[in-house]
Amino acid sequence: MSTSLELLPAVRSDLPDLVPRMQAAFAIAVVENAGEDLREPIPSDSEVWESFDDPDSHVLHVMADGRKVGAAVVGIHTETPHNSLDLFFIDPEFHGRGYGRRAWQAVEERYPLTRVWETMTPHFETRNIHFYVNVCGFRIVEFFHPGHPDPHQPARASHLEPSSSEPEELDLMFRFEKTRQPDS
Repeated sequence: MSTSLELLPAVRSDLPDLVPRMQAAFAIAVVENAGEDLREPIPSDSEVWESFDDPDSHVLHVMADGRKVGAAVVGIHTETPHNSLDLFFIDPEFHGRGYGRRAWQAVEERYPLTRVWETMTPHFETRNIHFYVNVCGFRIVEFFHPGHPDPHQPARASHLEPSSSEPEELDLMFRFEKTRQPDS
């Protein structure tokens, strides 16, 4: 593939454009799984902005031949070699061209001191599960569900009665890790 691909840091004025693009990319699997249009975008505006505003976050445009084709939000924790891929997408019109694989390789090259990468995806997002495990080399290390909730997410009042605004399926998440060996 001769297309050049690079990661460029986003500036604050770029971020409002990223939110709907990210939500459009994430909506595809949700709509396919639910069989209906979303009532609210996923992730929510507040979740995306919370990620953008995290002091450890680095927001990066994925650029192919000078054109924005996606973005990544990574959490870089300088006190440890354990970092996170918080949000990652390739715009739907660019799927299937290898940009995701190449963008992930570029993220790893950009942060060579990272020894463990972590990310999460919903249980129904089989395309992401394939991508992280088979393409990027992550392994599934944990499955969150109502009986084993994510300790970083707010607890429900009752796990037996999920609220109508927050379907139980949103609690079904895989956590992945990728351990990298130190460069010799």
